[in-house]
Amino acid sequence: MTHKYMLVAIPALAIIGIEVTAAYLFPRTAAAAAVEPQESAAVFLPDSKVKLPPGFRKWVFVGAPLTPNALNGGNAGFPEYHHVYVERKNVEAFLKNGSFPEGTVIVKELTRVLTPMFPDGSRTEPSGRGFFNGEYNGIDMTVKDSKRFGKTNGWGFFTFGHHPMPYDQAAAEASPAECASCHIANVAKTDLTWIQFYPLLRDKPGN
Repeated sequence: MTHKYMLVAIPALAIIGIEVTAAYLFPRTAAAAAVEPQESAAVFLPDSKVKLPPGFRKWVFVGAPLTPNALNGGNAGFPEYHHVYVERKNVEAFLKNGSFPEGTVIVKELTRVLTPMFPDGSRTEPSGRGFFNGEYNGIDMTVKDSKRFGKTNGWGFFTFGHHPMPYDQAAAEASPAECASCHIANVAKTDLTWIQFYPLLRDKPGN
């Protein structure tokens, strides 16, 4: 019986040795890890629409750029605050590798500026004169999926409505002219994301 168990154990040890040797000789590079498929928060329906992910406000908040109407001739292309959220695991992957993994979802929720008091759109609060968040006013989302969105550099763009809540719960892919073309023209070198507006991603503080 002892000899039988030894005969079974030896091949098993040989297999383990091969796996360890292969892992040593062919380690995964950082680039490979960055594009490795993972579980995504993006849920696609049979009609190719994507669902609005629940709980996104609990993700990592990376920043909120603002281009108010009053500073852009009364007709800013994006007059609201853009509250941008990314899942922690994807923030960590970006900080490590400089690009987002496949399956990454980035949610951008819009808020209007709080009721202006001055022509430039600002108002006075106890902290001083400035711009402050008003009501929610829409949601956009991007999904990184190189196979599904190969024609737009691997990212799909969606909007769940530019209006006060409630938002649509599912959205079809936006046309390239609506979103992707601007990202491709301006931020192709930073994974189609406006990294320059988000210190956490831009400066990589390591926290």
